[in-house]
Amino acid sequence: MSTWLEKWEPENEQFWNSTGKKIAWRTLWVTTISLTFSFATWFMVSAIVVKLPGIGFKFTTQELFWLAAMPGLAGGTLRIIHTFLLPIYGTRHVITFATFLKLIPCIGLGLAVMNPDTPFWMFMLLAFTAGFGGGDFSSYMPSTNLFFPKRLKGTALGIQAGIGNFGVSLAQFMTPIMLGVTTYGASQVFTKINPKTKEILATSEIHLQSAAFWYIPIIIIMTLVCWWWLRSVPITASFKEQLDIFKEKHTWFCTITYLMTFGTFSGLSAAFPLMIKSLYGNFPDAPEPLKYAFFGPLVGSASRVLFGFISDKTGGAILTTLTGVGLIAGSLMMIMMGLVAPTGMEQFPMFVAVMLGMFFFAGIGNAATFRQYPIIFAHNPRQASGVIGWTAAVAAYGPFIFSSIIGAVIGATGNATNFYSGLIVFLLLATIINWWYYNRKGCERPS
Repeated sequence: MSTWLEKWEPENEQFWNSTGKKIAWRTLWVTTISLTFSFATWFMVSAIVVKLPGIGFKFTTQELFWLAAMPGLAGGTLRIIHTFLLPIYGTRHVITFATFLKLIPCIGLGLAVMNPDTPFWMFMLLAFTAGFGGGDFSSYMPSTNLFFPKRLKGTALGIQAGIGNFGVSLAQFMTPIMLGVTTYGASQVFTKINPKTKEILATSEIHLQSAAFWYIPIIIIMTLVCWWWLRSVPITASFKEQLDIFKEKHTWFCTITYLMTFGTFSGLSAAFPLMIKSLYGNFPDAPEPLKYAFFGPLVGSASRVLFGFISDKTGGAILTTLTGVGLIAGSLMMIMMGLVAPTGMEQFPMFVAVMLGMFFFAGIGNAATFRQYPIIFAHNPRQASGVIGWTAAVAAYGPFIFSSIIGAVIGATGNATNFYSGLIVFLLLATIINWWYYNRKGCERPS
C-alpha cells in the first residue's frame, strides 16, 4: 500500500513487460474515468445556465455568458497550481484529493438552483468552484506521461485526454435527461416564452438541481477507487526546480499551439449552447441549445482519441499544422457565409455543421500537440511533464476567453463576426509557429 513505487523504468523492455505495463494501463484507466467526470463537472455550468431564465432567474445575456466563462477562469488558474503538484505529492495523493474536491460545486450548484433568490455573486462563486474539474487535467496528463514509454505516449495521452474530453459532452447530454429525474428537493416550473411577443408558449416541471446532484455518488466512488488503486512514480522535484521550464523558448511556443487546439475546443464547448441561444434564439421555431451543443465536444473528443493513435505513426507536427488550416477555414466560413450574423433559421444547419468541423480539427490538434511535447522535450521527461501541465493550464482559459469575448461582442453588435475575425489572426500566428519550429524541413525540433 506504499504511495511511491520503488522503481520505474518504462523504457526498459524487460521491466515494462514484467511489471510496468500492468501498473501503467491500470493507472491510465482509473485516472481517465476520473478525468471524464472532471470535465463533466467543469462544463456542467454551461449546460445549466441556459435553463436559469426559464425558472425565474433574472440574469442578462452577458451575465449568463459570464457564468459560462467563470469555470474556464478557475480551471486555467488551478491548472497552473496543478502543474507543480505532481512531482511534490505524487499521482495517488493529488488525483484522489482532486476527485474529492468536485463534490463542492456539485452540491453547491444543486442547492443554488433550488432557490430563485440565490444572488448572481453566489452563482459566480459556485461557477468558479466548478473549475476544480478543469484544474485536474494538469496533474492527470503529466502523470500519464511519466507512466508510459515514448513509443506509447501519443496513444496513452490521446486515450486519456480524448475520453476525458467526452465529459464535456456528457454534461451537455445528461443535463436534459436529468431534468426529468427526481433526486432531492422540489421541482421548478420552467416557462418557455416567445422572444418577440413575450407570450408564454408552454410550461413544464423540471428538476434542475438533478443536473448537478447526479455526479455526487460517482465522485465518492471514484475518490475511493483512486486512493486504493493509484501509486506514484518516483520522479520528484521541488517547486523551484520545476521553474526551469520557463527558461525554454519552446515552452512558450508549445503554449501558443495548445491554446490554438485545446483553447479553441474548450472555448467553443463552453460558448456553443449560449451562441445558439443568442444568435438563433429569436427566430420562429428557435432550436433547443442542448439538443445540438453536446455534439461539438463529442466530435472533438472522438477525433482526439482517434488521432492519438495516428500521431504515433505520423508525428504530431504535421497534424497540428493541419489543425490550424482547418480552424482558419472554419472561421472564414463563419464570417463569409454570415453564420454568426444570421438572418433566419435556414442558416442554422450550416452553422452547426461548420462548428462541428471546427471541433473535429481542434480534436486532431489536441492529440497531435500532446504527442509533440514529449518529443520536443525528450531530453528531460520531468520537464516534458511540466510543459504538458503548463500548456494545459493556459489553454484551460479557453472557456473564459471565448465566453467573455463572445458575450461582449454579441452584446455590442448582435453577432459574433468580430470575434471570429480576431480568432483568425491568432490561428495564423500559432500555425506559422508550429510549422516553422516543428514541421518544416530542417526545423529546430521535428516532432
